[in-house]
Amino acid sequence: MTNEPYKHIFGPVLSRRLGRSLGLDIMPFKTCTYDCIYCEQGRTTHKTSERGLYVPVAELLGEVKAYLAAHPAPDFITVSAAGEPTLHTGLGEIIHGIKALTPVHLAVITNGALLWDPGVRAALQEADVVMPSLDAGNARLFTRIDRPETGISFERMLDGLIAFRDSFKNALWLEVMLIDGMNSEEDEVLEIAACVRRIHPDRVQLNTVVRPPAFSSARPVSFERLEYLAGLFEPRGEVIAHFGAAAPGLDATPDVARVLSTVERRPCPPEEISAALGIHPLELSKLLQQLVEQGRIEEIRHDDRVYFAAVHKDGRR
Repeated sequence: MTNEPYKHIFGPVLSRRLGRSLGLDIMPFKTCTYDCIYCEQGRTTHKTSERGLYVPVAELLGEVKAYLAAHPAPDFITVSAAGEPTLHTGLGEIIHGIKALTPVHLAVITNGALLWDPGVRAALQEADVVMPSLDAGNARLFTRIDRPETGISFERMLDGLIAFRDSFKNALWLEVMLIDGMNSEEDEVLEIAACVRRIHPDRVQLNTVVRPPAFSSARPVSFERLEYLAGLFEPRGEVIAHFGAAAPGLDATPDVARVLSTVERRPCPPEEISAALGIHPLELSKLLQQLVEQGRIEEIRHDDRVYFAAVHKDGRR
């Protein structure tokens, strides 16, 4: 993983879908078009549909160039954000610049809310893989689950996905987030599947809530249920939700020892750990969850804040 003081690069992390993925965070934290109830990054603090030059393009590309000159090439470079990357008006320039720097495949993770905008669709054309999401098959559930910015309607969002598929010739992998008791009944999933048939993605990837969500009402769907629901999609969905333990080789990353040492002293909120250790919030979130799954740390909630503390063999904190 990166140990240099990069502001916008995180990883590489081991991705279920992309292998060793180097992340590029191009937006300020939690600046997004949605305030999804299941978001592992927490509540959106700046909900907007206004695009802007949020981070200087030259700064972003400079970090990518410096990283590639000093490290082995990853399997993918993934343009993402602790927010929504299509809000960045320099997205097309960022993608073009990365493609000029390296033959490494490039993916963009987006919620798809702004694909109705021809400028956004044009900006994404050079990406090797675009990974938007679709969490509902009707306007009522779209509003309940994704909590979009005013002006982003279900119909506009869906039309944008369809229009993007018509123009985009590379790989389109559509993620469907299923939440127990909200959009996981068969009739609700069939509505989503009907929308998917209009989009014609190359892959349909089913996910569920496997990390602490922004709202406690967001609960996971079982693996067995996801496997059944996958058969309702064309093409058949693939279950990408990660229910198991942390990936092999976690202890080989130097950040593990530093995080454990920090929370050994006293319970700490994630933003404090991130600032103290210089670990990107997205990278830290994945690492903390892996350590929780291993039983090496635990999550504690106190006064509406989340803390992480070391777990000792005798059970004490």
